[in-house]
Amino acid sequence: MNVFSTCWNSSRHSDGGAICDEIRELGFEYIEASHGLPLSKLPGIISAVDEKRIRVAGVHNFCPAPIDIQGDAPDAFRFTSHRPEVRERAMRLSLETLQAAARLGARYVVLHMGEVELFQGHEATRTLQRMARHGYVGSPEFAKTKGDFVRRRAKLAPIYSARAKDALFQLAEKAKEYNLILGVEGRSHFEQVPGDAEFPEFLAEFKDYPHVRYWHDFGHIQRKHNLLLLNHEQYLSTLKPYLYGAHVNDVQWPQRDHRAPFFGGDVNFDHLLPKYFTQSMPLTWELSKSVTKDQILLAKERWDALHASLPVC
Repeated sequence: MNVFSTCWNSSRHSDGGAICDEIRELGFEYIEASHGLPLSKLPGIISAVDEKRIRVAGVHNFCPAPIDIQGDAPDAFRFTSHRPEVRERAMRLSLETLQAAARLGARYVVLHMGEVELFQGHEATRTLQRMARHGYVGSPEFAKTKGDFVRRRAKLAPIYSARAKDALFQLAEKAKEYNLILGVEGRSHFEQVPGDAEFPEFLAEFKDYPHVRYWHDFGHIQRKHNLLLLNHEQYLSTLKPYLYGAHVNDVQWPQRDHRAPFFGGDVNFDHLLPKYFTQSMPLTWELSKSVTKDQILLAKERWDALHASLPVC
């Protein structure tokens, strides 16, 4: 199923209906209501849904966006925070997202689960990205820096992972009530939770919760691949039993993601898509607002041919 995220054009329109109409003109019948979507634009989207101008496949937490936060800030309130009041706010906002998803007729909700708050401002990932841009990938200096970060994270991660699991167990009960899939997203930064090595064990704890699945993000995982933090295909293979859907975006070396596919990026869609995905899975284009309509239309022509070759089941 081809889906298109409102993150691409929501800032250009004051009315949610206009957001939907522009996406429909690109040839997408389904949208994902993204984080950062203000409450004021939901009525227009609801009208578009009710009038059958668009269908909503999914919603990205938090949606609607918190009214007291300027700009798009899906990680403003974390399930992993040391502050109980922040964790409680994250839960309240997430429950509101599930309610909005149910009203819109969505099938899934994408979740960010938090981070190991030991590197202020994602400093570990940013350090590795700076080294990559200066040609240090594969060098002894890069290996040592990465190894130091990995060991430090492994020592401190369990408490943050436990908080994330506790939140997800609570949300899973509500998702069952609404008949929604919770897609735990693979993230772009080394500090974020669950960690790549932790993910299979993390999801295995929810084996009795069929509403909890893995949500792949091609761009996020390629960024880590570029930093030698993982191998994109091996990682995807490990999580295939839990896979539900994906965010579609490409990466310009080493970390500029949310680009249109097939425009010189690093992601090997031609190989990964047929091997791990089916036509029925939601494949949601999540693009930067700087991507042009012409780029999207050109990419979609090639994408549609590739998508048609996927297994139907």
